[in-house]
Amino acid sequence: MMQMQRQQAPAPAASVASPADARQLANALTEVMNELLALIERETELVRAGRIPDAMKLEAQKNDLTKRYIAAITRVRASQPYMAKATPDLLGALHRHHEVFRAMLQVNLTVLATAHAVSEGIVRGVNAEVQRRNIPQTYTAAGRQATPGPRNLTPIAVSRSL
Repeated sequence: MMQMQRQQAPAPAASVASPADARQLANALTEVMNELLALIERETELVRAGRIPDAMKLEAQKNDLTKRYIAAITRVRASQPYMAKATPDLLGALHRHHEVFRAMLQVNLTVLATAHAVSEGIVRGVNAEVQRRNIPQTYTAAGRQATPGPRNLTPIAVSRSL
């Protein structure tokens, strides 16, 4: 009998308790956002240049930075009531920096979506050409080109590993 393991919910993030702690948290969040942006910009450059295998090598580092970002942003959310009272300027600066961060992420997502659409179009084009070459060119009694049945279609296989 297989027992399901329960995953414990993560402990709630601790709120900051002093302006110095708030500054330290803000610095940590800003640092991780800057590192993540630099990495994402590098990934975007690689994808634009068609160097997908090189871009994929950044995944582990990106995952690590994403975990650090989530931990920091969770702590900021837990600390927001305190920071709004004790350090409103710092909280405002974090919000502005975060908006720039989100805009840069949107650029990266657009580049990745474009690369995905282009590659999908290429695969569909290759498939259409393969099908066209494999299907017998026949005509009906009325002189029109016959539509091939499903048994005449040959699937193609695509390896997703690079």
